[in-house]
This record gives sequence, C-alpha cells and structure tokens, in this order.
Amino acid sequence: MIERLHLDLRRTVDESYDILIGHGLFEHIPVDLKISPLGNKYAIITDSEIRDLYGWKLLENLEGEGIKACLIDFPAGEESKNLDMVGYLVRRLLENRIDRKSAIIALGGGVVGDLGGFTASVFMRGIPYVQVPTTLMAQVDSSIGGKTAVDTSEGKNIIGAFYQPKKVYIDPSLLKTLPEREFISGLAEVVKYGVICDQSLFKYLEENRDKIKNREKDTLLHIVKASCRIKKEVVEEDPKEENKRAILNYGHTPAHALERISGYKCLHGDAVSVGMMVSGGISVRKGFWNEDEWNRQNRLLESLGLPLKMDFKVSVEDLIEALHYDKKAEGGAIMFVLPRRIGEMALVNGKYKIPVSESELRTFLRSILL
Repeated sequence: MIERLHLDLRRTVDESYDILIGHGLFEHIPVDLKISPLGNKYAIITDSEIRDLYGWKLLENLEGEGIKACLIDFPAGEESKNLDMVGYLVRRLLENRIDRKSAIIALGGGVVGDLGGFTASVFMRGIPYVQVPTTLMAQVDSSIGGKTAVDTSEGKNIIGAFYQPKKVYIDPSLLKTLPEREFISGLAEVVKYGVICDQSLFKYLEENRDKIKNREKDTLLHIVKASCRIKKEVVEEDPKEENKRAILNYGHTPAHALERISGYKCLHGDAVSVGMMVSGGISVRKGFWNEDEWNRQNRLLESLGLPLKMDFKVSVEDLIEALHYDKKAEGGAIMFVLPRRIGEMALVNGKYKIPVSESELRTFLRSILL
C-alpha cells in the first residue's frame, strides 16, 4: 500500500527592492545601511582595480558609521568569473567571520556583480546582498534584475541563479574614473534599450552623442535613469525570463558566441555592438525589420565609437559552433530576439524568442559578415 504525503509550499514571495540613482550617492551608502541594516556585518566584494579606487573608501565610511565590515578582492577581469573564484570568495568570507546574518556588498562592474551576487546566492544557502555598480554597463544593465552567474569553458554564464539584490545604489559620478574604452563599451547596452523599447531614448542618443561621450553630468544621469526604468519595467513583467525579458538579450546571442571565440578577452559591450549589427541584419533578412532602420542603428553605434566588427578574425563556422552553446538554444535551433522597428521587438506566435535554423544562420551570416 502506498501512502501519499503532500508537502504544500505555495507562498507569495516579495522580492521587491529600491534602485537609488544620483550623483554623490556613494558617500551616503553607509548611512542608508545604518538606518536600514541588512546584516550584522558586511563583506565588500570587489576586484583588484576597484579596491584602490573605491573599496578602501567604502570600508572606511562603513566603519566610520560603526558598521562592522571587511573587504575581499579578486583579480580584475572576466577570467576571474568562474567556480574556482567562488570557492576562493567563500573561503575568504569564512575567514572574515561572515555568517548567515551577514550581507555582501558587490562593488564594481558586471564581473563583480555576477560573482558577488552568485556567491551570495550559494553562501550558507543564501545571504542578502546589494549592488554598487561602478561601470556604465553595470549601472544601466547588469546590476538590476538578479541575474547572477559564472562562466565555464563551454560558455558564458552557464552556471547561475536568479537571485535579487536587496538594494541597488547607482552613482553616475563613479563613472569619472572609468577608462574611456570601457565607458564607450557600456554605451552598447544603452543603445540596446533604445532599439528594443524606447524610440525617444534612441533619438536622444543620436542628438546628444558629444555630450554623452564627454560624460556631461546631466546627460549621463538621463541615460542611466532611462535605461534603469526600462530594465525595471521589463523585469517586473517577466522576472524569470519566461518571454518578455528575453528582449533584454538583443544582440547578446552572437555577442556571447564572439566572447567565447575570443577567450573572453574582448569587451562585452564591443561584442554586444557587433551582436546587434548581426542580429539586426538577421531581422532584416527574415523580413521583420526595415534595412534603413538597421543602418540607422549601425550609424549610431559607430558614431558613439562602438565597433561593427571584431578586431579578430571570425569565421561563419566558428560562430555557428559557438552559438550552439548559448543558453537560449532550444531543440537544436538558436533563438534570437529581433527588432520590428526602433522601439519595438518582433513577436512570433506571442513569443519574443524566434528560432533561426543553422542553414538560415549560415546564409545570413555569410551575407552579413563577408
């Protein structure tokens, strides 16, 4: 005789959090955490470059407010985003007496945010964390939405979790120390938002290119706020990427393949820029998008200093092979999100992810890349 026991775990989970944006916000983080504490102690996780720029300063400010904290850093770069580094961070957390009642502050760019967030998700089965992004890429995109992950030799972000931060502190004034090439690279994500969701943002980028590249204070604040608003609204509608959130991956399917081919040595934004050129071209060839608008996108990317081709040789066959490692591949087909017009993405049978067969890809890529 079989006895059935039903374990009922239906519940409502509130994962809401605030995204605070403003010049000079960095200095106010300790006071905010003192007023609304998340843990009995904070571990600042950062990389070897941000440590000296902002890490020691944040630690000093936290301790100045009587808040217990420690600082843990790792070598800067995408090469550090792996499981071995997670193990290293866990050991350092334990050495510093971080426990289940503590919290993590991920201070840095996308790699730091991914590593810090993923480590928070698995350390002692999950502890709170906050994001303090210091790059344009992280401020407008990766710090929001709870995607955390590490890379493997097979592909980018293969091992990860949806794990939302408790708060995001975005201070555009931190971008003043960002190297020029990394700042320009981050603009690829801002262009992406214009293409997928906001025609007015796209036009603003076209009309304010020089102010943006000069990092004028009000202009920077405008594009950061506009990007965060779009990311917030899309994630609210589809937190686990069941459908709509996939549009945030515009250009990222070929971008991740290009990064894999490069050995993760190219800038993410550069790969995304080329990926948008490729994905847009596929959309044109499948009849979803107007070629004039595709060219308009490409002109904007170039005018901001972003590339339309990588600075290393990429063969069609190598790119197709790398595309099959993408997390969005389904049933042997590569899934793309494709523009219908600037500010709107194509839908097929109510789905934003559109399959492109290998034979189609081969034909399209030869015409786009060669």
